[in-house]
Amino acid sequence: MTRDASPILDVLELPGDRQLERPEMIRLVERVAARRDLWAPHLDLNASQRTYASLYRDADVDVWALFWLPDNDTGWHDHDTSSGAVRVVEGALEEHALLVARPERRTRYAAGASFSFGPSHIHRLTCAEPRAVSIHAYSPPLWRLGQYSVDTDGALHRVSVSYADELRPVEPTQVPAAA
Repeated sequence: MTRDASPILDVLELPGDRQLERPEMIRLVERVAARRDLWAPHLDLNASQRTYASLYRDADVDVWALFWLPDNDTGWHDHDTSSGAVRVVEGALEEHALLVARPERRTRYAAGASFSFGPSHIHRLTCAEPRAVSIHAYSPPLWRLGQYSVDTDGALHRVSVSYADELRPVEPTQVPAAA
């Protein structure tokens, strides 16, 4: 958390003492996105990989700024017990939602678009333009995430990771076939 962001986010009408509902998180990411002074100081125009900054964290919510480059891919993941909201500030992101027995559902979100999801949602995000900036909020705050891989037989495997770990695609898991 940046020291400068915390007092400013207090002014942005965080309800305090409770987890946020998805519509409240959408409003929060929209407010933070509109406040360029909160996230722009963390933008590294010379970065050669995706970077991110924790802007705020308390017992009920955390807020992140992510700075994307082409070919950035979070890999398949969930947010464990947290719901989330995303606002695309610049560029575009593509969300790939995992569906059972059907091809993934792809949705492109351009600058100005917001979306939210519940804790059971499994997705991956990719950068759809040369650069993108997005603001993310999670409530309750992230502690663990699930990262997924699919083995050569099509079985889905989950690995629990810390919120502090960088999300990247996980290599397919080779699991012995059942007898």
